[in-house]
Amino acid sequence: MGRVMAGPTRVLLVDDDRLVRSALALMLGGRPDLEVVGEAANGHEGVAAARSLRPDVVLMDIRMPVLDGVEATRILLADPQPPRVIVLTTFDADEVVVDAIASGADGFLLKDTAPAQIIDAIRKVVDGEPMLSPSATSTLIRQVRARAPDDRAARATERLDTLTEREREVAVCVGRGLSNTEIAVELFLSVPTIKAHVSRLFDKLEVTNRVQIAICVHDAGLV
Repeated sequence: MGRVMAGPTRVLLVDDDRLVRSALALMLGGRPDLEVVGEAANGHEGVAAARSLRPDVVLMDIRMPVLDGVEATRILLADPQPPRVIVLTTFDADEVVVDAIASGADGFLLKDTAPAQIIDAIRKVVDGEPMLSPSATSTLIRQVRARAPDDRAARATERLDTLTEREREVAVCVGRGLSNTEIAVELFLSVPTIKAHVSRLFDKLEVTNRVQIAICVHDAGLV
């Protein structure tokens, strides 16, 4: 999962508030490893811009006219080589954000997040690191599970049975909200090895982000 980076990380800003886009562009523009390649004012424009500009990361507002951020995220992540998507919201883990994460977004940020944390989140997402805190992940998992079918435990166990013992250990660590570096320390492995395991988890569990791995692990009762 993810691309081999050559040059600055390309970022697309999708938000119906021009002032928010301007503020984000100003904040990101001064970083040598980040490049704002475009802006869009709604989900429809965002999908078109992402397909045209091929950004590495899309900062996606949730509530927008024409096409909202949740549906735009679903459309983009169905593409053969989707960008990373970070959803922006004014609410902490509200119902719409849960929909966005469950549909495959790589995480979420509150719009009042400190600039340094937004920049750090973009870098982590590009590197395949989780950008949700363990507490935020737990909140999302509880809400997603509350709406899931009753047979979720059996289905999650069946999916996890396809993993090797080591992959299962990595999955449990992801379910606990650990970063790649923290998992490497705990399992006495290198960070590149952990990244390779996480990539295989995406394929084997048929998921698109670490939160979905965590949901599967929690559904199976392993965390």
